[in-house]
Amino acid sequence: MEEANVNTTQSMQEDVSKTRQVSVEEYDKKCIFCRIVNNEMGTELLHFDEEISCFRDIKPGAPHHYLVVPTKHVGNCKSLGKEHVPLVKRMVELGKEILQKNNVTALSDVRFGFHWPPFCSVTHLHLHVLAPASQMGFMSRLIYRLNSYWFITAEQLIEHLNSKEETK
Repeated sequence: MEEANVNTTQSMQEDVSKTRQVSVEEYDKKCIFCRIVNNEMGTELLHFDEEISCFRDIKPGAPHHYLVVPTKHVGNCKSLGKEHVPLVKRMVELGKEILQKNNVTALSDVRFGFHWPPFCSVTHLHLHVLAPASQMGFMSRLIYRLNSYWFITAEQLIEHLNSKEETK
């Protein structure tokens, strides 16, 4: 079983490492997540395409803790408009796919969410995917706490964005 996971991870790495360059106008050289996606940090990407990318959180709050980010630089939750709803939904879908590839099938014990500014350390939009949520420690339960001022679920963000006017 462990050998199968290693092979799956190696194959995902090979697929991801084929192309990892973001154009200059969509890249913030001061942003750590832009640098990760642009292959400047040596971070293993679990997924990379023109729209979104995924990698492991360096300070995992659960046995499975992934960050799903737009490949192009997008600001934090407060900078989003109604037109970003499809992006947020795609981020959640990728989070579910990554969990399933890593043998997490109990999606009822998963937390998908965003830190609400000013409570985010990186201003590049990023979805936290944590599983199993029931195995999060005390600090993680606090940091990724539901119904708090500093963390909102993906569903709450989508609802918030749908209530806004188009900004285009």
